[in-house]
Amino acid sequence: MSPRRPLLDDGVMSATTLLDPVPAVPPAAGTAPALVQARDLTRVWGKGHAAQIGVSSVDLDIAAGEIVAVIGPSGSGKSTLGALIAGIDQPTSGSLVVNGTRIDRMKTDKLAAWRGANVGIVFQDFHLLPTLTAAENVELAIELGPSGAGRRLRRRAARKALDAVGLGDFHKKLPAQMSGGEQQRVGIARAMVTHPPIIVADEPTGSLDQSNGHAVFELLMGLARNGSTVVFITHDLALADGADRVVSMIDGRVDAVTQRSAGGGR
Repeated sequence: MSPRRPLLDDGVMSATTLLDPVPAVPPAAGTAPALVQARDLTRVWGKGHAAQIGVSSVDLDIAAGEIVAVIGPSGSGKSTLGALIAGIDQPTSGSLVVNGTRIDRMKTDKLAAWRGANVGIVFQDFHLLPTLTAAENVELAIELGPSGAGRRLRRRAARKALDAVGLGDFHKKLPAQMSGGEQQRVGIARAMVTHPPIIVADEPTGSLDQSNGHAVFELLMGLARNGSTVVFITHDLALADGADRVVSMIDGRVDAVTQRSAGGGR
């Protein structure tokens, strides 16, 4: 079992964990607990003939430390599933437990607080604030989280995260001064800076060329090696082949789950 990160009284990570995370100890094969447990998970918009199905009756377990790729054609429900796991959206019915908390019944304000403490999100179109520097965009994840870290600690943690993605000299640059690949690496630094137990990446390489796409994927693999569970949504079958498992979706349902070799491409 991996050692526990330092927690505050309310069960969230302490500020010092931002700079000194507990080293991950990979669980023995077959012993990793389910970090994500979805049962009969369904998301529908509208009613009757106008109803649009996002996901339907999905049962899925994702183990701690696993890299899972979710693939499928446009409209298959893969992004909806990712949004539900990340706590960005909530299901119409079914149950969803992530990192020991049942989030499908949470109120919006509590869900936002839970998300800030538990999930790092990487977006296809980066979602960087254009008036903030790279370091300030990364710091924002800490400010919105529960650590209570002061400005000096936030700044140090942001720079350390940017160093980890190869952008140590970019902390003062604005998004407009960076390439797409560099912006996505800032997005990954933002997602990882609080050392969340789960990273959800929705088409993280979709806006990048092949070289930058593979570089970004290697960074996501590195997060899994350091103890995070990584769920990434992709159209790129070559990238999906590097995951531990591949979940194929069609028409909102899980069509197949393929187990790759132990450790995927790690």
